Amino acid sequence: MTTKPSRAKRTQAEAEAAVRVLIEWAGDDPAREGLAETPARVARSYRELFAGYEADPREYLERTFEEVGGYDELVVLRDIPVVSFCEHHMLPVVGKAHVGYLPTNKVVGISKLARVVHGFARRLQIQEKLTAEIAQAIQDILEPQGVGVVIEAEHSCMTLRGVNTPGSHLVTSRLMGVVRDDERTRQEFLRLARGEAR
Repeated sequence: MTTKPSRAKRTQAEAEAAVRVLIEWAGDDPAREGLAETPARVARSYRELFAGYEADPREYLERTFEEVGGYDELVVLRDIPVVSFCEHHMLPVVGKAHVGYLPTNKVVGISKLARVVHGFARRLQIQEKLTAEIAQAIQDILEPQGVGVVIEAEHSCMTLRGVNTPGSHLVTSRLMGVVRDDERTRQEFLRLARGEAR
């Protein structure tokens, strides 16, 4: 089970001071008109972009529904927007996630799947860890027959700097239970994740 990362409590003023240092280090004047309010704006935007540290995304999955009318096929939510940050360069990782599970006797509201993705994404990390955390949370809480998570994302640390390869996407997947072990179920999940008809 994952635990909520600990974070030293820093003030808004300290965050703003750090942004001023970065502006000076980059060669500009943080006091000039166009930059005077930038430290406060950056600190506020980072608070929003890293909101995943403030809550346990697994809690979104705890309210389930058992009246499923005998439904026993895959549940797949495609194209969930992903915005995260590379822990090595603190640059954006932007893409989409496809999440699915084969229920046993309970399902969760589909908005909760998106909330789980967003909750884990709004942290510093690598995409492989993000993919695994989402899948493990669904497996642990919903106890389905299987889980599949695929994330496709563009990493700014590669597209804006370094090897400068705009348009390249990293694709990661985590398959568990019958979604991994049963060939038919695995292929069906991957087809649905790609947006193909059954």
